Amino acid sequence: MNPPRFLYKYEGFSAQSLLNLKKQIIYFGSPLAFNDPYDCAITPHIIEPADSELVEVRDAYLKQQDLPPRARHEFEQFSMTELRGAFQQIVDEFLSKRGLACFSELNDDLLMWSHYGGKYKGFCLEFDTSFEPLLKVNPVRYLPTLPQLSLATVLLNRDFRPILELFCTKSEAWHYEHEWRAMHHVAETEFCYPAAALTGIYFGPDIEQQSLEVVCLVLEGQNEAVKLWKGARSTSEFKVVFESFTYTSHLEAKRQGLAK
Repeated sequence: MNPPRFLYKYEGFSAQSLLNLKKQIIYFGSPLAFNDPYDCAITPHIIEPADSELVEVRDAYLKQQDLPPRARHEFEQFSMTELRGAFQQIVDEFLSKRGLACFSELNDDLLMWSHYGGKYKGFCLEFDTSFEPLLKVNPVRYLPTLPQLSLATVLLNRDFRPILELFCTKSEAWHYEHEWRAMHHVAETEFCYPAAALTGIYFGPDIEQQSLEVVCLVLEGQNEAVKLWKGARSTSEFKVVFESFTYTSHLEAKRQGLAK
């Protein structure tokens, strides 16, 4: 599935969000800190392999290992329970080392503004997906039940895509987020995006004027092409609506004779 032309990242107004904006940083955080207890902590239902597949898994493993005869014999006696536990350890280790950056298809969702946009007092960044790291984003799939994972597929074919999909699997209760994710092989990584990747900023309807001006001043020194949008509560629907505006600093207004 191709990503939409633009994806959005909600930010509360904070010193860290301003610093990331100034440095043009997208942060790939550890999923261990996410607010969904199942997010990237899913224990998938491991599909029990057929007896023939189990023999193949054992044989494939033994061919890759230089084990002494006793250890080889012990591995051949592995039960399915032990093999499942070893596989789960592989999955857990794989998931714990990766970093994620999360985006949404939407810029006007009430819950997103409440949960991630500083309770309407923050801002939302608009990114062009033709730039890194958004060239490699993946859509989140929302499921009613925990996913299934084939032990044989992963171990026999060395196909780790099913494990990667666990990074982008959430309960269907989160479907309203319309989320896409970019992944980095190392968690806690800062990625510096090109200035042209940021195309717009949407301000929450309750952002303080001083906060709005600080963001505009940061952008003024590094990316004049970014479009600015001020949010307001719709008077006819339960949604946030936006109107574009041009920011003029107080000093510039004085130079133009627009302020004293």
